[in-house]
Amino acid sequence: QVQLVESGGGLVQAGANTTLSCVASGSIRSITVWGWYRQAPGKQRELVAYIGGSTSYKDSVKGRFTASRDDAKHTAYLEMTRLNPEDTAVYYCAAHEGSAWYGSFDYEGQGTQVTVSS
Repeated sequence: QVQLVESGGGLVQAGANTTLSCVASGSIRSITVWGWYRQAPGKQRELVAYIGGSTSYKDSVKGRFTASRDDAKHTAYLEMTRLNPEDTAVYYCAAHEGSAWYGSFDYEGQGTQVTVSS
């Protein structure tokens, strides 16, 4: 089993930047794809970004968010810049092991709250 723990959330001002981290531990074989979801109050969860062989972003965060990974540290990052109140949500990281990826993840963290004040 693999555990994911996010960190780096909190209260930030609109226009500010912050970076989330997600560390994997446990019986890790090979994480091939990392994903970042978010869920705002009263809204459905949405996939914000994922990074595997390539990186993809939700349109509303393109150019502002950057997903990266450090495989040696079993860690993924989500750098978020020019935050706005619409980015307020609980952010979850997710991970997939194995060579074939069909859009779902095997593991998910508990989430970290990001609140952007105007």
